[in-house]
Parts: sequence; C-alpha cells; structure tokens
Amino acid sequence: MSTVAAAKIVSQRSYQVAGKLKITEHFFDVPKDYSKPDGGTIRIFARSVKKQETPVVPDTAKDKDQLPWQGILETTLYWMCYLQGGPGMNCRSPPNYSFTQPVLERGYQMLYLDQRGTGLSSPVTASTLQMRGVNDVQARYLKLYRADSIVKDCEAVRQALTADFPEEKKKWSLMGQSFGGFCIITYLSFHPEGLRESFIFGGLQPLVKSPDEVYRSLYKKVIERNEAYYAKFPEDVGRVKTIMAYLSRFGDGKIKLPSEGTLTRRRFAQLGIMLGFHGGIDTLHEIVLAAHMDIEAFGHLTRPTLSAIDSTAIFDDHLLYAIMHEPIYCEAHAPKWSAHRVLQEEYADTFSLEKAQGDDTQPIFFTGEMVFPHMFEDYSELRKLQPVAELVAADNSWTPLFDLAQLAKNQVPVYAAAYTEDMYVDFDLSMKTAKRIKGCKVFVTNVMFHDAVRSKMEEVIRNVFALRDDLVE
Repeated sequence: MSTVAAAKIVSQRSYQVAGKLKITEHFFDVPKDYSKPDGGTIRIFARSVKKQETPVVPDTAKDKDQLPWQGILETTLYWMCYLQGGPGMNCRSPPNYSFTQPVLERGYQMLYLDQRGTGLSSPVTASTLQMRGVNDVQARYLKLYRADSIVKDCEAVRQALTADFPEEKKKWSLMGQSFGGFCIITYLSFHPEGLRESFIFGGLQPLVKSPDEVYRSLYKKVIERNEAYYAKFPEDVGRVKTIMAYLSRFGDGKIKLPSEGTLTRRRFAQLGIMLGFHGGIDTLHEIVLAAHMDIEAFGHLTRPTLSAIDSTAIFDDHLLYAIMHEPIYCEAHAPKWSAHRVLQEEYADTFSLEKAQGDDTQPIFFTGEMVFPHMFEDYSELRKLQPVAELVAADNSWTPLFDLAQLAKNQVPVYAAAYTEDMYVDFDLSMKTAKRIKGCKVFVTNVMFHDAVRSKMEEVIRNVFALRDDLVE
C-alpha cells in the first residue's frame, strides 16, 4: 500500500450558523497526480461542522483563529468524513443535510468534502478542462478524477487534520452515499490504515472490471420502475406518446431548452432518471401532465414546462457525472458506451421510442441513470467535450479500484444499507460485494429507495448505526 503525505493546509475560517453549529471552511493543496507528487497541486475544499460550545464565561484570551480541533474539548471528537454520491457531485453546506445533527449527537465532528473536480475543489468544467490543452491531454487528465485519487485526497486531508491528535484518535470514520460508498470500498482496499469504521448507504459497489454486467442488471430495475409509473398513472401512456409525437413533428431536436440544449425524444426519455427516488414517479407525472396540457391547449411547450424538464438534468453543471459515469467500473477494459451498447443489444425493443401510436398497451419506457453518446449532442456543455468523451470511452488503461484479497481480510468495521428496489446500484450485485468484504454488516429493506439517507433519514440512519451499536442475533 502506497503512502500518502499530509495535505498542505492553505486556509481555514470558522463561523456559526443557526442550530448551534460551528462551520469551518477548509482549503488544502494536494498533488494533482499522486504518481508524480512533484508534478503540481490542485486545491481541495471541505466544510467541517461541530456543535457550537457557548461557555457561561467566554475565554477572551483564547485565540480567535485557533484551529477547530485544538483544545481539550475538541480533540475528544472523532472525525467523520462524508463522501457525496456522483461521480462529480459536490457537497452542500452541512445544515442542508438532515443527518448532520444526528451524527453530531453521536459524538463526531463531520467533514463534508468536495471531491476533486467538484464544488470548490478545482472544479472540472468545459472551460477549465479545455485549459489543459488538446483533446487527448484532457482525456488523460480526467483519469485523475476517479475513486483512487479521491481516496488519496482523503488520506492526505485526514493526516493534515489529525496531525496534533493523540495516536488513538488519528483514524477517522467514513460515511458514503452511492458513489461515496464506492470510494469507501477503494479506501478499504488501499488505505485501511486510516479508517476507524465506515457507513455505506446505497453504495456497495459492484466488484466488476467492466460496466456491462452492471447495466444488464440495472435495465431490469428501470423496466420495473416504468411499470410502476404507468400502473399509478395509466393515462400517462397516451400523454407520453402525444409528447413524443410533438417532439418529432418538426424534426427531432428543433426545440431549444433554457440551457441551450435541444429537447429530443431521447432526452425526454431520460427524465426516467427520477424514477428511482422517493417521490420520483409523482415528479415525472407532474412534468408529463404539464407538457401534455401545453400541447393540447397551446400547441407548444411553455417556458415553465421547458424549465422543469431542463432542471431535472444536471449533466451540464456536473461534467464528471457524464464523462466518468462508466469508467468508475473499469479496470483494463474500455467502457465503450456500455449503457448504449447493452440497450441496443438486449433492450432495444423495450426502450423503443417508436411504440405504436394509439395503442395504450404499449407504453414508451423512460431510461434511467444511464449516459449515452447522444447526450454529447443534446446537452449544450457536453457538446464542447464530445471528442474528449469519445477518447475516454475508448480508453482501456484503467487501473484497479478495489483489491479482493484486502477486502477478504478486512479489519475495518463496515455497516451498510442496501435497497432491494435500488434503480442505480443493483441489489444483487451489492449483496455479492457485501459477502466479499470481511465483517460487512448490511441493513436490507424493500421499502426504501436509493436516496433513503435523504428522504428517509431517521429510519435508515437508526438502522445502520444499530448494526454497530446493538446486538444482531
């Protein structure tokens, strides 16, 4: 296991927010490429949070710029680092997470890390990526934005934050949602020495070296969620067909969205990304209802409806989410637009946009959290990086993201939540992963979806922490 040097602390500033919380904004410098530690740095941003202590008699002599972990009280708090889902998603401010207070009440101070390339951590956008040079240079640069580099950033930050801690308090805990859980498995594989315990929510990564098996499984769940949608709103079968016919009437893609992207039928079908969330079926229905009413009443889609459609897709603002979606599963295999290939080879009829008009027994199915090559035509920001995305999709030189031998002898406690109805991380593949991580304990439920840590926070947090705190017979 390679060693990682401590990150350089650039700056830290603390302030108080409502709810008796003290937030500190941290900036760190870490190597851009850990295989070439002297080859330049990138800047990493994170927010930490702990309960604000207000003594009866304030210590006026205390240095106002004192680091948040210094002092007797602060060093009794263990660190919990939260890793957001994605790939390519940044963290919001701690008060925006409903689980912040429950975790703090359990005796932690939390660090919400913007993974490299997201938020304020040297963000990857079309403009910042193009500053790197020609297309092949940009494609090689993107290889530095997978879980292996993210985990090394975490290790560097952990060492910086705990430099003055007693030895028994230097390890930290991890909490990961979705792709954040994938990162934890990489952490367990290559840097377990930094971990005290880990909590994974909907993120037991399929231990594969190519995404094809993943999408073969996930399409089945997307079909189930479509069936659930149309069972709840059978009248939407005809409405969706009316909308699709309207979108193709003057030539598919002639309608512009507020983001300057084009509203094609295939892009409208991508609204199915919502079907795997709590309330997602209802949200999709609201958009379909509004679009259908616009067409029936006015003969065109109004600005509010176009904005609603536009706002469901976050790819333009999170380029890593699109470009790196399939490489997060790759080792020595090129992704080669896996989701697109699997659909064409095995599910073309099921997801056909040409279902017979007037036949309400043949609904048009929406796709899920899949990335397709045509998205780099339909989305305004993605268009700028189409050649780079093609290079990434053809690359087969991806390095390992997990170590089965290390996972089999794992000594770090792992507590996870897995959802049988998960549309984004296949349940069966997750269970295979859990069995390959020594000591992994799993809370399994069929009444929660992928975003349970947000939508059903109290219940899922209670059950996962009970795996650690309670006796399970």
